[in-house]
Order: sequence, then C-alpha cells, then structure tokens
Amino acid sequence: MNMKKQLLLAAASLLAAAQTFAAGAITVKGSDTLVVLAQRWAEVYMGAHADQKIQVNGGGSGIGFAALQNGTTDLADASRKIKAKEIEQCVKTFGKRPTEYKVALDGLSVYVNADNALGQLSVEELEGIFTGAIKNWKEVGGADAPITVYSRENSSGTYEFFKEHVLKGKDFASSAQTMPGTAAVLQAVAKDKNGIGYGGAAYGNGAKHLKVSKVKGEEAIEPSEETVLSGKYPIWRYLYVYVNPALDKGDIAAYLKWIRGDEGQKLVKDVGYYPLPKNLRAN
Repeated sequence: MNMKKQLLLAAASLLAAAQTFAAGAITVKGSDTLVVLAQRWAEVYMGAHADQKIQVNGGGSGIGFAALQNGTTDLADASRKIKAKEIEQCVKTFGKRPTEYKVALDGLSVYVNADNALGQLSVEELEGIFTGAIKNWKEVGGADAPITVYSRENSSGTYEFFKEHVLKGKDFASSAQTMPGTAAVLQAVAKDKNGIGYGGAAYGNGAKHLKVSKVKGEEAIEPSEETVLSGKYPIWRYLYVYVNPALDKGDIAAYLKWIRGDEGQKLVKDVGYYPLPKNLRAN
C-alpha cells in the first residue's frame, strides 16, 4: 500500500472516530442562569452513564437560540420563552418549531449589598430604579445615597424577562452597568454598598435579596419554593430547554426525560432553584 493510500485511510479513520464521538456527545448552550444547574445535571448523568458525553456552555439565552438555529448545539438552555422571530428562524433552518421543555422554576431575585438596611421594594419601585426614574435610595426609604444599577447584557434571557415583566418594556437606565453574567452582578453588588442587581435564585451568595410586593403597601414576599409554586412571589418564571424535534430521540430524549424526572429535579433543588410540580415532570 503506497503512502497516499495510507494517509487517506488514516484520515478516513480519524473522521469516523470524530463522527462517532459527535454522535455520542450532547451539546448544551445558552442561559447563564441555567449553566450551573446544567453542568451539575451533566456531571451526575455522565457519572451514571459512562459512555455518554455532555458538553455545557453558557453565553446567554439568545446565544443558545442562535446556536440551535445554526445547528451548533443540540439543546438550547433559556431563562425566557423563545421569541416568534427565533421560532421563524428555526423553521427556516430545520423545518419545524423547536420543542420546548420546562425544566425548573426560578424566583428571580433582586439583590442589594449586605449593609443596605432596606428589606423590601415593590415592583413599581424596582421599575423606577432600573429605568433611572428613581436615583437615590432615600426615595424608597433607604439612606441618602445614589443608587448604582447593575444589569445583564442584552443577550441574556434574564435581562429580557426583567425588562418585560418588571420594567414593562421600558429601557434600562443609561447609567446601568452591564455585567457579563449573574455571578458578576452579585460580585459587583457585594462590593458596592449602593448597588442593586437581579438574577436567578441560585446566585444569592455574597449579597442579600429583597422581599418584593406586587404593589407598594401590600405584603412583600420572600422568594421561596412555596411562594414561587403558589405564584405569590411576583417575579417568578420557568426555566427552559429547547431542542430540534428531529434530534429529540435516543440519547437526547433519554437525557431530557431524566432531567425532568425525580433525579434531575432533586438536583434543581440542590443547586438552589425550584423543582417542577409533579404534573409537569416526565413520567
């Protein structure tokens, strides 16, 4: 056998090996809110399924949807529902709308510095603070000090959810400092006595979360499993995984079923989010 044939056979062998690995690997990309939980799911699942590879990356919900559209991820993690234009792009790319799975619940939390004496705010006050209409803590019963607003980048599902449900579609204050992830928001607030930010319930270490009321003067509610499941806490949401229906079989289908089953949902609680109600779980 001449050298050229040997090289061609070697290349073919390497390609086959790469395709085999790709076929056995599940790629996950998207929400930074979900990334810690997604990594934990992957770690535990691979521990029980030695032949299964799962690769997890964050970047934001928008990044996950873009990757789903262009076929560079199997699963798109999201902390918001997919938009109509994103569905349209998926239909153009793979002919169908992606399948949506609810995988956890989150009491989206508002964080202030541990030394901030304030204990609660209303949704209306949060809207004022994060749009820049309220600029000093004394306007909401706090100290006479300027408010420093920390926010997420606009590819974040948490950013979009907060903008829609708390700011009612209004823009964030031009002075808001954009951070690359929820962990960065928490770190900034933990160091800034005048800071305020928002993020998933699992990211509370280093700062304190506020109780939130729907309307000023009403009872302010602590984010907890009970208040989120009952809907009493006003800024709750589902967390999602989206998948191309053509790929929702075999290893991927088994993994999604496990995530939404009892084992996967136990890890939801361990990480700091809230498990799905029994009626929404996989059988």
